[in-house]
Amino acid sequence: MAAKKSTFRKINDWFHLWIGIACGIPVMIISLTGCLLIFEQEIRQQIMYADWWHITPPAHTKPLPPSEIYTRVKAQVPAHEFHRFWYYGDDAPVKITPDNSDTLIYVHPYSGKVLAELDHEDIFDFIEEGHTLLWMPQKVGIQVVRWSTAIFFFLLITGVVLWLPKKWNKKTVKDSFTVKLRAKRKRINYDLHNVLGFYSLVFAVLMAFTGLIMAFPLIRTGVFNLAGGKKGPNIAIHPLENLPADTNSLHKKVDLVWEKVRHQYAHFNTSAISIHIPEKPDKAIYTCTDMSNGSWRSIYFDQQTLSQLSSSESNIKDAPAATWMMRSNYALHVGAIGGGVTKTLYFLACLICTSLPVTGFYIWWGKRKKTRK
Repeated sequence: MAAKKSTFRKINDWFHLWIGIACGIPVMIISLTGCLLIFEQEIRQQIMYADWWHITPPAHTKPLPPSEIYTRVKAQVPAHEFHRFWYYGDDAPVKITPDNSDTLIYVHPYSGKVLAELDHEDIFDFIEEGHTLLWMPQKVGIQVVRWSTAIFFFLLITGVVLWLPKKWNKKTVKDSFTVKLRAKRKRINYDLHNVLGFYSLVFAVLMAFTGLIMAFPLIRTGVFNLAGGKKGPNIAIHPLENLPADTNSLHKKVDLVWEKVRHQYAHFNTSAISIHIPEKPDKAIYTCTDMSNGSWRSIYFDQQTLSQLSSSESNIKDAPAATWMMRSNYALHVGAIGGGVTKTLYFLACLICTSLPVTGFYIWWGKRKKTRK
């Protein structure tokens, strides 16, 4: 005679079944689109932009500084005004994001020649919209995605409860960790849901939890505080006086900052840097460096003195645990934290997460038909 289920187990089973069915489609879409986004940059650079992305640096030649890139590109596309430059490295183009335009301009870093002008929106923007909004209006899509992620996180916990064998012995261990490929179709489907779900658990929990940190400011604040995080002083950037009247002088200052960050501040991937020319006199010169494995470092400089402002981020290796967690949250979410190895593992885990609603529904449907008989 089968043992009677406890109230906890009944609630756990009910939640996993019915709430799982209710949010199955959103979970599938979020997982599948996330799977496709993991290798976005590799696909762009190695396939979509392969004809012009890879650049051989000339011997004994440095990339052009932002002011020179600006001058040369402005001569080629005078209709655009731009202030943002993204150097991907010495062997890759510079991306320019024009103001008030959907166009992206890619430039040769040594000659300043425009290599490509592309629409900002492409297939990956469509996929990302599905991942973050389910292709719904923004206000609705954000809510559906954030709560579907929260439900998925709890479904993972209830799934572990269902996976745990009632008794640990040789047979139950084998059943819990092995997919029986020679079994009947229903058994194979059950194993694909139960066993593969367990193997993807760690990555699925990481993806879901980091997604919750992104989606819910309250959770982000709570995790930061629980990890012992302390907010630094709120640094205000006051309007600066006695700025040079001519734009070229500001451009030269940006060049100095660009050189300074590359050689004095950057620790990882030192030739990759994003830099913005401030559009207003009360704005700092913004730079982004240490872009490696899904994390980055923002540094701000005073327009007048070119001194680093205290609102800048420190080297991530020197950051306290709570700050490291917040700055590494994106890397942990997309699997970039360990480079290609973790990206591949996340890719496989995303595929499994995409299949879980399907295999789970098929398990329920099979039991439903059996009950009817």
